Amino acid sequence: MKTKKQKILLIIPAYNEEENILNTYQKIIEYNKKSKTNYDVIVINDGSKDNTSKICHDNNIPIIDLIQNLGIGGAVQTGYKYAYQNNYDIAIQFDGDGQHDIKYVENIVKPIIDEQADMVIGSRFIDKKASEFQSSAARRIGINLISYFIKLKTKMKIYDTTSGFRAVNKRIIELFSISYPTEYPEPISTVEVLKYHLRLKEVPVSMNERAGGSSSIYSWKKAYYMINVILSILLIRKRGK
Repeated sequence: MKTKKQKILLIIPAYNEEENILNTYQKIIEYNKKSKTNYDVIVINDGSKDNTSKICHDNNIPIIDLIQNLGIGGAVQTGYKYAYQNNYDIAIQFDGDGQHDIKYVENIVKPIIDEQADMVIGSRFIDKKASEFQSSAARRIGINLISYFIKLKTKMKIYDTTSGFRAVNKRIIELFSISYPTEYPEPISTVEVLKYHLRLKEVPVSMNERAGGSSSIYSWKKAYYMINVILSILLIRKRGK
C-alpha cells in the first residue's frame, strides 16, 4: 500500500507520560525507517506536571505545550487544529502510553486512502483473536452498554466504543478542528460522525496494556460516568447531510 502520497499525522495527546513518550516516539521513527513510511508526529502536552515536555524538547520530538490541562478532548482537538492548519490528508489519534501498535496504522488508514470510509476505528472486539489485551471485565461491560445506546441512536453497531486509535480524513479533520467533544470524546465524536451521515468503519487491531504510569480515564466503576455518557449520546441532535 502506497501511503507516501498522503500527508499523514499522528496526534499524540500526552499527560504525565514521562515513562512512555520517548519510547513511543522512537518506535514510530524506527517503523518509518523500516517500512519506508513518512508518518509525521505531533505530541500535545496537556499541561503535564512531570518531565513529559522536557523529554520531548530534549529529544527534538515535535510538541505543542498547552499552558493548562484541557483534558483528552481539548488536547486531541488541538491536534486536529494543527492537522487542519498544516493541510494533512489523514490524522490519527495515537496514545503515548504504549497501548497502540504503530504497525496497525497501515490497516486503519487503508479504508480512507481507498475512499471507503471517512473515519476508521481500530477495534479490539470485531476480531477478538487480533488483540490479546481486551481491557478489564468491568470496562468491557461499559463498552457494550455504550455500544447498545450508540446503535439505538444511529442504527449502527460500534464494537470498540472507547478506542482512541482512530483515523479520519480531511473532511473530518476540519469538522473536529472546529468542534470536538471535551467530555467522553471517543463515543460522542463517533456518534457525531454518524449523525453527519459520514462513513465509519472498524478494523481489527491489537492493543497492549499501558507500559507505565497511570491512566487519566475516569473509573468505570463510577455510575455517574456511564449515566453521563449515555445521556450525552441520547441528547445529540441529528445533523444535516
